[in-house]
Amino acid sequence: MKTALRLFFWIFLGSVLFSANLNAQDLRDQSGIKTGSVDEKGVFRDKSGIKTGSFDENGAVRDKSGIKTGEIEENGTIRDSSGIKIGSMDDDGVVRDKSGIKLGTIEDNGTVRNKSGIKIGTAEGVDKKRAAYVFFFSGL
Repeated sequence: MKTALRLFFWIFLGSVLFSANLNAQDLRDQSGIKTGSVDEKGVFRDKSGIKTGSFDENGAVRDKSGIKTGEIEENGTIRDSSGIKIGSMDDDGVVRDKSGIKLGTIEDNGTVRNKSGIKIGTAEGVDKKRAAYVFFFSGL
């Protein structure tokens, strides 16, 4: 009986862990190689699946320890941990630095381009503001 109970526990645990990442959306570089993912709860993981940070529903960006490292406001303004504006993203997906200089774009289909229009990655299915933060401001 103990063996059956242990087997059930490990099967249950495996299904929970598997389903936790089932809805994650991949972030990929320009060659299509996976660089990380963001799940529906806003957890960001590196390409090995290790949690490196998160985005919460209020716009806060946190590192893997839960310390606030930035914020994405509803209007597209992106701030560092001190509340200082470091950039923004407009409704058309154009990402700008704090001086208003264009850094790149996030297209509706998830394609990420630099300021010259060259594809630097994809974030299909990822919230565009979160993708902007990861690709242009996080250093991840």
